[in-house]
Amino acid sequence: MTLTELRYIVTLARERHFGRAAERCHVSQPTLSVALKKVEQRYGVVLFERSSADVRLTMIGEQIAGQAERVLEEADRLKEIVVQGKDPLQGPLRLGVIYTIAPYLLPQLIPALHARAPRMPLFLQENFTVSLAAQLRRGDLDVIVVALPFGEPGIVSRVVYEEPFCVVMPSGHPLAQQSLIDVEQMAAHNLLLLGNGNCFRDQVVQACPQLSAPGGTEGALEGSSLETVRYMVASGAGISVVPASAAASWPQDDSLLQSRCFSPPAPVRQVVIAWRATFPRPEAIDVLRAAILDAPPPGVLAA
Repeated sequence: MTLTELRYIVTLARERHFGRAAERCHVSQPTLSVALKKVEQRYGVVLFERSSADVRLTMIGEQIAGQAERVLEEADRLKEIVVQGKDPLQGPLRLGVIYTIAPYLLPQLIPALHARAPRMPLFLQENFTVSLAAQLRRGDLDVIVVALPFGEPGIVSRVVYEEPFCVVMPSGHPLAQQSLIDVEQMAAHNLLLLGNGNCFRDQVVQACPQLSAPGGTEGALEGSSLETVRYMVASGAGISVVPASAAASWPQDDSLLQSRCFSPPAPVRQVVIAWRATFPRPEAIDVLRAAILDAPPPGVLAA
């Protein structure tokens, strides 16, 4: 099979739609369909079940699509080695960052990285950890910034900073009279959480004993992002637990919102950069890590 045929197989396996797959491959739908039919005829196998409503892989198709992804990744590595072998800090670095880190890390990181590697622009992707991990494995991303726990076969990770959690509350809230907040005190107040699927929500639930009990999150209000949670708290809907970088990035003269630290030992999260062990530009990873250490988000301690 040619690399083009492998790319058609992988793209259709992801899209499950001939039109979208053809668009991703920059060919017409008939061209894609005929090419895949020829592959099936050549090898005497059926790779895809086709219907008017859906396209799905057969059992043998799943095996071939998986192997095709690995072949394409290795082919892309050859291109990267040729183009960037002379200077690993020249050319784009595809960086993925989870939603609860990106808005607070990137404003400091971009200028710090540009100072160290001006010919290495960042192609950025914000998403949930599970999506970024999948893109990293496929080779769609070069490196990601996520929070522990995180572990994937063939993926290397390294801690870049540790970030405490803090409490945000409406101005005039009873807890605002304290300089430090105990985790146990959270049970007595309306708590706002991020929605399901966000790893920071899971970390908050683990940090607060009353939330980790069965049914502990029932009735909790939810926001789609930290910024949404911020405005809900400011409106008086309840209190919330947020990363220190978020609280430190918000206007400190906000008359509607206040933040407080937790009493020791405060809940924290460790933030890591993660990349494929086979990534051919380790110098780019080193420069990215150094830039983060040079300019970590506000309110955190660099590793």
